[in-house]
Amino acid sequence: MSILTAPIGMSELLTLSAFLFAIGLYGLFTRRGIIAILMCIELMLNAVNLNLIAFDRLYVHDGTGQVMALFSIAVAAAEIAVGLSLTICLFRLRAATNADEADNLHEDDSYTVFRK
Repeated sequence: MSILTAPIGMSELLTLSAFLFAIGLYGLFTRRGIIAILMCIELMLNAVNLNLIAFDRLYVHDGTGQVMALFSIAVAAAEIAVGLSLTICLFRLRAATNADEADNLHEDDSYTVFRK
């Protein structure tokens, strides 16, 4: 049996998933651009989806892990749509897409209503 045709075991899948999650977590903490941060979050969600499918294949065998992964993909698509729309709004206001510039987006006139 060749190494290319050998079945993938659970330890290899979990190692790959942990590696992908670690790369995404590292990128989440080190990147400043919102697009790169969203890509790192997607990488972390894909690692979780890989875990869901791997554990479904090992223990359950009825497809619940695959269904949960599909729901996770749908939620991730909605999250990316909202994140990209916020990024476009930030770019229109500040002409930059750094996450550091998104901390102060309120207008001074509208904020004075809440002060006493």
